[in-house]
This record gives sequence, C-alpha cells and structure tokens, in this order.
Amino acid sequence: MKLMAQSSWKKGEPLALVDIPTPEPQANQVRVAVKAIGVNPVDWKMRASGPLRLAARLLGPPPPVVIGVDFAGVVDAVGSKVTEVRVGARVVGGTNFSRGQRGSYADTVFVSTDQLCELPADFDFEIAGALPVAGVTAWMSVVEIGHLASGQRALILGASGGVGQLALQIAKHVRGGFVVAVCSGKNEALVRGLGANVVLDYGKGNALEQAKQHGPYQVVVDCVGSYSGAGCRALLVKGGRHVIVSGESVSAVAQLFMPPFSSKAVLGQPTRERLAHVVGAVAAGKVKLNIAQRFRLADAEQAHALSQTGRVTGKIVLLP
Repeated sequence: MKLMAQSSWKKGEPLALVDIPTPEPQANQVRVAVKAIGVNPVDWKMRASGPLRLAARLLGPPPPVVIGVDFAGVVDAVGSKVTEVRVGARVVGGTNFSRGQRGSYADTVFVSTDQLCELPADFDFEIAGALPVAGVTAWMSVVEIGHLASGQRALILGASGGVGQLALQIAKHVRGGFVVAVCSGKNEALVRGLGANVVLDYGKGNALEQAKQHGPYQVVVDCVGSYSGAGCRALLVKGGRHVIVSGESVSAVAQLFMPPFSSKAVLGQPTRERLAHVVGAVAAGKVKLNIAQRFRLADAEQAHALSQTGRVTGKIVLLP
C-alpha cells in the first residue's frame, strides 16, 4: 500500500510517498481501497506544533506519520467479526488517530464499521471523499448544536469556504431556515446561488454590524474562527448558539469560557449516523459540494499550500 507520510514527528518534515506491505484487516476492521481523499485545514495543522499534533503523537500509531481523515472508496476486505459491511461496498468515512489508526493520505485505509457509511450506487467518489469532516462539522454546527428549525435565522460567517458552503445549504435546504451569509464580494454570486437569503460583503465594513440588521439569530456559525465571540453572541436570540469551527486558537478557546457559555468550538469527527445524514442530503439534491481543485496523492504538499492560503472556495481532493 502507498502512503503519503512523514518518516518521523520532526516538525517541518515534508511528506513523501512510501510503499509498505498491505496487511489484512483485524477482526473488527474494514479495509478500504481509497478512491478519493478530502483535504482539510486540520490536516496541515497536525503537521505543525500545537494541541492537534501533540494529541496525534501521543494517541496515534508510530511513524511513518500519515495524516488526513476524509476518504471514500470500496471495501476490499473485512475482519472475521465484521457483519455490517460487505466486500465490494462503496463507502465514505473518516480515520481516527485516537483509535491508533493511520490517516487517510493513502491508497488503503483501515477503520471500524462505525466510522463509515455506505454510498448510493451512483454517488460520485470525489464528492464523497470531500464530505466527511466538512459535512459532519456543518451538520453538527447547524443541527446538533445550533438546533435550527424551520423559519429561524442562521448567520454563516465564511460562507464560501468548505464548511461554510455546506452549513449554509444545510441551514437553508435541510432545516428550512433564513440564512444570512458573509463572504468576500467576489464570492457573492456563488453564495447566493447556494441559497443564501442575504449575502453580506465583509469588505464593505464590519460584518457583525452589517448582520445585526438582519437578526437576531438562532445560530451564528463562525467558519473563519476569528470573529469576536462577544460580538457573535450579541446577535443571538435567547437560547441561541455561537459555533466556532475548528476553534483551536487561544482566542477561540477563550471564548468558550466567557458568559453566558453559549459558544462552542467544533470539529466534526465522522460517524456512521452523521455521515448518513450528510450523504442523504447530497443524494436528495438538497446539498451540493463544490470541488475547488484536484491533486494526485503524491502532490499533497501542493494541496496543503493551496489550503493554507485560506482563499479556497470549496474543497480540495487528493486522488490516489
């Protein structure tokens, strides 16, 4: 099996293509031949210093260090105790280093059955591969944490990014909400086309001040991670929630401990149930995913460089 990996935990070490023997799955594991891999900011953040890298080093498997979470592919072997998934099934899922698993930047991954769900026969692998982290994060933000109901208002900050686009569509087309979206002026048409009721250009002044006239909101989802927590909470209805996507910075984490404790940081860990909701919404045509660019697995460094610009309107996909 081929892996895009670091040979050690040394900071700054580049990713390199590594070839190792392909093992058989353990009793409770599913082995998946990977067709597409989604790139998320958490991937390159795990290569830098910080809490994510420390956790992966302490809980994850020994080197070679393989990062990545998202994958879609075909099951080519199952362990002796697996009964829920058959060989040949088309699946989407996410790896988990806290379970001692290697990441998804590979042509083969090993996961448990509760980390994946089956895909409809005609579901595109590239779309599926880009869904897990972004889709589950968006679902959790709007539905599980935000509790958005039909007719209620949602504010999506960073609506043109990978998570933002999905959160907007889930809020609008799945939950029936009224969506106010914030993005750059150049992405206004894209965001409006996804269903936003109001689109605000952050280049035309303070985005939260602009959003105030369209509120108050049941949920404010900050997909950028840098907006004022107090400013976001001030826009909420009583009982509303402020969600910070990938809130791992000191400032973002600090927001969680400020009264009235209505802020929550989230980075979705794919599970069968959550993935099924997201896949179902895409299959029903309620949610569309925009793939910004595709790279070969061997070009993962280029994919990370693009992701780090913070100017990607959609998802980046790696193809083994």
